[in-house]
Amino acid sequence: MKLLIFGPPGSGKGTYSSRIEDRIDVEHIATGDIFREAVKKETKLGRKVKEYLDRGDLVPDELVNKVVREKLKEKDDFILDGYPRTVDQAKFLESFTDLDALIVLDVTDEIIIKRLSSRRICRECGEVYNKLFNPPERDDICDECGGELYQRDDDKPDVIKDRINTYENRSEPVLDYFEGGIPFVVNKCREANAPIEEMVDSIMEQLRKKNLIS
Repeated sequence: MKLLIFGPPGSGKGTYSSRIEDRIDVEHIATGDIFREAVKKETKLGRKVKEYLDRGDLVPDELVNKVVREKLKEKDDFILDGYPRTVDQAKFLESFTDLDALIVLDVTDEIIIKRLSSRRICRECGEVYNKLFNPPERDDICDECGGELYQRDDDKPDVIKDRINTYENRSEPVLDYFEGGIPFVVNKCREANAPIEEMVDSIMEQLRKKNLIS
């Protein structure tokens, strides 16, 4: 089965994908992981990607497309996270693979801001906490090493709002492109700390009703 998972930053794409991967025989493939793998292997494409990443620039569609195609060309079952981000990327993806369904994470801006602004990271060991889901035992102190916890700049409310706006302007047209072409599975989350497993249960049930899984 070939699935896409789609949603704004902070909607939980990685978390949901890993849970779905555990329940059905599909591989979670995240664009960021594809880039890191290509860079680590120092492939020709990986070296080109690294040039953009080192400059802090967006990797252009043409290069993103080539890297993703290389990763997916022998994959029969996957859940793709972080791609496509544009209509042009969506068209390219459809040119070389047949998709079974698109999972849409419908999360309010308020919840996204609350979730992401609650995230804290240890300056020493990099351990990640969230004051909503897995808070440290002591406020702003890492349980693992005792290091100071801090908030990343892109987890601050004003920056999060900009990230959401970018998603809405650049990526939401992708949903319009796919609508009517492949089945949509919509998961609506209206609570910041909604139980993940219950949300995944809902996704699984919708996949069954569409006869995509047994």
